[in-house]
Amino acid sequence: MPVIDELVGMRVAFVVANEGIEEVELVETWQAIVEAGGRPALIAPRAGHAQTMHYLKPAEPFPVDQITERARADDYDAVVLPGGMVNPDLLRTDAPAVDFVMAMFEKGKPVAATCRGARTLIDGDLVTGRTVTSEPAIQTDLRNAGATWVDEQVMVCRNGINVLITGRAPADLKAFCREMTHIFGERHLVA
Repeated sequence: MPVIDELVGMRVAFVVANEGIEEVELVETWQAIVEAGGRPALIAPRAGHAQTMHYLKPAEPFPVDQITERARADDYDAVVLPGGMVNPDLLRTDAPAVDFVMAMFEKGKPVAATCRGARTLIDGDLVTGRTVTSEPAIQTDLRNAGATWVDEQVMVCRNGINVLITGRAPADLKAFCREMTHIFGERHLVA
């Protein structure tokens, strides 16, 4: 469980496509940020709503706070990339989303991706030389992009220009959220 107020004032960008986000991966990570005192914002390619899913069935839509085209790395302290069957594949084709995540890496800000969310990192060439975990179904994609893939609940990689936190699957979200808020809190203390 995250420490209350560990992230007070921290601005965390949740970058998603407008469709296909696995609901539990958005809701649980969002709640962990809120419980730790952070200020999450939902960023997507189009204004309006982002549609979540329970696997392949539509779930709740969530309001978009900012579009990727207007998102600026200077306005946020960290990024979360939730997964889903469709979300990461749609998001990786949105150049402003990939550019935003790349800018967060370049500024040394922590990035967390769970399940298939790490797929978006491939298009920014952000996993080369990094150790990551993910949904096993995308391990070949990550390896082909230059990552070392491990079958762990959560992986924290400090071998790069920023800290990269990756999670394996929805069943591992408690461990992922605990590690994510801890790492984000470390970054928040030095910012």
